Amino acid sequence: MALDGEMGTVAWTIKGELILNCNCTVFCPCVVSLGKHPPTEGYCQAWSGVRIDKGQYGDVDLSGLNVGLMMDIPGNMGRGNWKVAAFIDNKASDDAYDALVAIFSGAARGTTGLFKMLVGEFMGAQREDITFETEGNARRLTVGRKIQGEVVPVGGAGGNDMVITNTEYWMGPDITVATATKGKVRSHGRVWDFDGRSAEICQIDWHGPK
Repeated sequence: MALDGEMGTVAWTIKGELILNCNCTVFCPCVVSLGKHPPTEGYCQAWSGVRIDKGQYGDVDLSGLNVGLMMDIPGNMGRGNWKVAAFIDNKASDDAYDALVAIFSGAARGTTGLFKMLVGEFMGAQREDITFETEGNARRLTVGRKIQGEVVPVGGAGGNDMVITNTEYWMGPDITVATATKGKVRSHGRVWDFDGRSAEICQIDWHGPK
C-alpha cells in the first residue's frame, strides 16, 4: 500500500452512480428488508458497477474512475459469508488503485466498512478496462471480457421511473427499480446470465472512515 496514513483512518469520499444486477426476479427484497429476507432464488449472485464522478482518498483523486464488483452470497445478505471480487479501472494511478481496493474491501471503513463484517472471502482485485456509459435511461457497464451489463429503469406512474425512497439501504436512501437487458458475467469460475432479472440504480454519496 503506497498511501500515507494508517488503514481505516484516512478520510475519503465517493460521489457518483451505482448500478447492480442480481439473480433475483424483479424486485430484489434485500433493499427493503435490509438483507433479512432471503433473495428470491434463496441465494444472491450479482455484478455491480460504480461510476465515480467526484472522489478523494486523502490527497489521492479518484474522480472519473470506474469500479466493477462481482458478488456471490450463499443466502440472506445479512448473514454474511459473501465472496467478492473487485475490478479497478485501468486508468487509475497506483495510489488510486490502492485507495479503491481499500474502500471496496471495507478496509477503509465508513460506508463500505460493512464489507469487513459480511465478506467471508475477498477474492482480490485486478485492473481491467472499464466503461460505464449512459444512453437515454439505460446504463451500460463493460469490465474487460468479464462483465457485460445494461440496466434500464422500470416505468412508474406518469412515465416516471419507479423509485423506492427513504430506505435505510447502505448504498443510498433512494433506489430506482430497474431490470437488466443484459447481465453476463464470466470470471472467477462463474458463468452467469441475468438478462431480465432484478436491477438497481442508485446515486451514491459515500464517505469514511466514519
